[in-house]
Amino acid sequence: MPPWLTALWKRSITLFPLKLVGNTVATLGFFPLYFWIMKNAGQAWVLPLTPIDRLVAFWPWLLPVYLSLWGYIALPVLLARDMRELQGFSLGCATMTLLALLVFWFMPTAIPNFVVETTPGTSLQFLKMVDSAGNAFPSLHVSFSVFTCVALARQLRAVGAPAWLRVANVAWAAGIVYSTMAVRQHVLIDVLGGFALGVAFGIATRQRPGAQA
Repeated sequence: MPPWLTALWKRSITLFPLKLVGNTVATLGFFPLYFWIMKNAGQAWVLPLTPIDRLVAFWPWLLPVYLSLWGYIALPVLLARDMRELQGFSLGCATMTLLALLVFWFMPTAIPNFVVETTPGTSLQFLKMVDSAGNAFPSLHVSFSVFTCVALARQLRAVGAPAWLRVANVAWAAGIVYSTMAVRQHVLIDVLGGFALGVAFGIATRQRPGAQA
């Protein structure tokens, strides 16, 4: 087994019960608060479209990529080397979420009402029903993707993972970001807001060099 794969395995089994329970509780606890704010916040300001929004085609087949965020965001948790690294990523996600939810509550925004055809009974129709156009800016979907990408990139670099795996990490994050527009859940303005938030927290949570894999 390559040394980098051995290192990833050791990271995965470290604090595994805590990682499993913590990630599950955090994910399940996020949605009730998110949807409560969407339902009870004031009148939302509809974000304007940009020329780029009009260029992005509606690709419903990217829905699995969009939904894959909830598996992707679990990877830095799974691969956390120790409690410090686990707490750093978890606290970053929690603080980022809190800031975004405050914006959603005090400055609610929504995307335009896109006319999209959804087949009854499909996952896309369900998404459009439960996750309406509110809670747009900043896109937490994008923020989580970017923050996860930064954290995972550090972990892969620390274990000496091959270049193709690092590229795959960036490609996965980029795919999720693009899918938010392609499935008509976000527009460019809130994607940029989410990107900036994710990058800011990625930089703010970096650890000092010298830690071992």
